[in-house]
Formats: sequence, C-alpha cells, structure tokens
Amino acid sequence: MNLEVLMSQPQESFGEIYIIAEGGINHNGDIDIAKQMITQAATAGVDAIKFQKREVSLVYTEDFLNQPRESKWGNTQRDQKNGLEFNAKQYRELYDFSKSLGLDFSASAWDLESLKFVESLNPEFHKVASAFITNLEFLRTVAAHRRPTFVSTGMSTFADIDTAVKIFEEAKCPFMLMHSVSVYPAELSSLNLSMIKTLANRYSRSVGYSGHEASVSPTLTAGAFGARAIERHFTLDRSMYGSDQSASLEPDGMRRLVAGLRKIQFIVGDGVKRYEAGEEDVAKKLRYWN
Repeated sequence: MNLEVLMSQPQESFGEIYIIAEGGINHNGDIDIAKQMITQAATAGVDAIKFQKREVSLVYTEDFLNQPRESKWGNTQRDQKNGLEFNAKQYRELYDFSKSLGLDFSASAWDLESLKFVESLNPEFHKVASAFITNLEFLRTVAAHRRPTFVSTGMSTFADIDTAVKIFEEAKCPFMLMHSVSVYPAELSSLNLSMIKTLANRYSRSVGYSGHEASVSPTLTAGAFGARAIERHFTLDRSMYGSDQSASLEPDGMRRLVAGLRKIQFIVGDGVKRYEAGEEDVAKKLRYWN
C-alpha cells in the first residue's frame, strides 16, 4: 500500500485499512520469539510489523539504571532494559526476515540515535509514540526525513497536536495522526473513538487508531468510524513476561481483527441511497403496491 497516497486521502474516503502489528518489546530480547511474532503477524494478514528501539543510556538516567530490579537478565534496571534490546545486526536480520514474508517493517525510536539507526534501515514509515509528541526536536528530526510517519496523540492536548501538525506540514512530510489512549490496557469507557472524526475534521486529513484495549471489537469499531490505519500491540502469549502483554492481541485475536477490518470498506459503503442488486425482484414479490 502506498502510504503517501493513503495519508493524503480525505477521511471520508473509505478504503483499505493499513494494519500494523506492534511487537514493541514483547519479544523479551529473544530474536527467535521476534521471528515467530513476525511469522504469525504475516499469517494474520497485517501490512506491517513494528518493534521499538532504544539507546538505554540515552533514554534513562544513571540513577534509574542503577536501581535494583530482579529479572532473568540480572538485578538492576540496566540489566533488564539492556536485556530487552536488539543490536543493529539483529534488527537488520529482523528487517530482512519481515521483507521475505511480505511485511513492511519499522521500529519506534525512543531517542535521536535510535531514530538515526531506524532511518538507516530504509523503513516504509516512522512512528512517533505519544510520549514524543511534545518533544519538538524529535518531531523536527523525524519530519526532516520526509518519510511517511504515524503520530500517536495519547497524553496530549489540541495545542500539542496543533504544534506537531504544523511541524510536519512545514517540512512537507507525509503523516497521519493516530488517536490513542495511553493506558495499558485501556478501559473501554475511556477509548472515546469519536475522536477519530474529531481529529479528521479539525485537521482535514485522514486519521488512524493506535489501540491498547485488551479485546478485538473496539478496534473494529475504530475502523467503522473511519480509521485509515490501525496499530495494535501483538504478542505470542499474553501470559509472557512484560508490561505490554496484557494490552496485546494474541495470534488468534489478530487474525480475527484483520479479517474484520478487511471487510469494513465493503460494509460501510458510500451513504448513497439506491436499490441494490436483487432488491427490485424482492420488492415485486413483497411490497404492497397502491
């Protein structure tokens, strides 16, 4: 799917939905698990797989990294954070593996060095996490690449979003805002999916949805509300170690989500009242005629 074309379409133009399986750090630093995730995501029929990339020493303070934390990687926060990260060689291996299965590939960068590395992979898109929508230096650096970019809007105000939109528009970088609620997992009553239309109307552009709820049906509703891209956290098993597992879909859930989303462009229609094929014959049989 051409993301630049998708991001330039008006919201009211229903069509195919771009679906991203967000692997995040649910691989727990194990490249074999990551490859299994990629394989299952491809089987489910998504368009892209995405992970997360951090330079631990840049994202976290020394005081934090030195704090105690028991994990299979050691007994400090540093051990745990480093244990969850892949190196450059491993990321390139995952990129090649994803491409061999027909998936687009990217990783959310959590610092400028990681962004530089992700850009070097020549990914189909960048993703700005909600945590970075107020980091203006980060936004400007992403936008300067002019690569299609998804921008999540959790934990933000309209003023924050206005600023981000201005940065990407001035840089002439194709982008799509993603409605999101940054709670893991998010309660159904907090999802406020009507924001998809609110954002589309306010900014006169297509909008997507990055969901953190535990079930499939709200994301299908987001598609029916006009989300042109969907991102959902993905895991092999929600009982695995990790803070994002409970807000993730397992393979069966992702397959059901993709199957449902692929039907939406045909179900929603264009809102024009007409006799559908076959209705005339039924009318002749059933309708009362004066």
